[in-house]
Amino acid sequence: MRIAIASGKGGTGKTTLATNLAALHAARGVTVRLLDADVEEPDCHLFLQPEVERREPVRVLVPEVDDARCTTCGVCAEVCAFHAITVIGSTVLVFPELCHSCGACALLCPEKAIHEEARDTGMVEYGTVTLPGRPAFPLVTGVLAVGEANAVPTTRATMAAADDDSVDVVLVDAPPGTSCPVIEAVLGSDLVVLVTEPTPFGLHDLKLAVGMVRALGLRCVVAINRADLGDDRVHSFCANEGIEIVLELPNDRRIAEAYSRGELLLDALDGLEQRLSSAWDCISTAAQKHDVVS
Repeated sequence: MRIAIASGKGGTGKTTLATNLAALHAARGVTVRLLDADVEEPDCHLFLQPEVERREPVRVLVPEVDDARCTTCGVCAEVCAFHAITVIGSTVLVFPELCHSCGACALLCPEKAIHEEARDTGMVEYGTVTLPGRPAFPLVTGVLAVGEANAVPTTRATMAAADDDSVDVVLVDAPPGTSCPVIEAVLGSDLVVLVTEPTPFGLHDLKLAVGMVRALGLRCVVAINRADLGDDRVHSFCANEGIEIVLELPNDRRIAEAYSRGELLLDALDGLEQRLSSAWDCISTAAQKHDVVS
């Protein structure tokens, strides 16, 4: 079962839910793997303190121009949809950060003056989380290189670790928002848990996230953080859209203190384990439905 935990905006508690669900499964003897696919700001490791066993670079192909063969005809610049290559006078300029590695410039260059070279764009870290009193479980973390604009290759490399039949549950901490890296992280999920808060901003971005999930043909449920703040418009929206609310977390000072210390909420708040267990029962049931998503 693959469950993606996403949000329409940052700061809603997505990572908090992902890390605590992973720890809950480990404590119950369920084999679980957690993927931190928020490659621009991965932070699951802050709460789980994994022992990193290996790091693998993420490489993309970018064009390299052979000036001796190039006639500056401009075909490469014309076919590049991302403006990663341009011709100025007798010079061809390549902007690697804009390149999406489509290969069109090398394929269509009439002089065969362009070849592709590998360029590091990020890395994937493979580690093991060992928490007191709980069995160990793997954490896979994608880390985008500083200054990189395109997060999709690193997200895709991180998500490759989801294809593992040796675990019962794969949890994905997706990036916030509705952009391309988010879509890459949630594709293939059995269910998307959208974490939000009962505020006008939370509702606005929840609507965008629900639209994205439905456009991908996926089903979703909602978890509300700081549920005792704001108003009931998130509840009304979910009721009108037929979206189940599986969890409501209070605006509790103990939660904020535990978060600031990098601690799991399971260890800081009495009764949370039972609440997360009930939420997981709802998530698991929703993920196994086979009716058509509209």
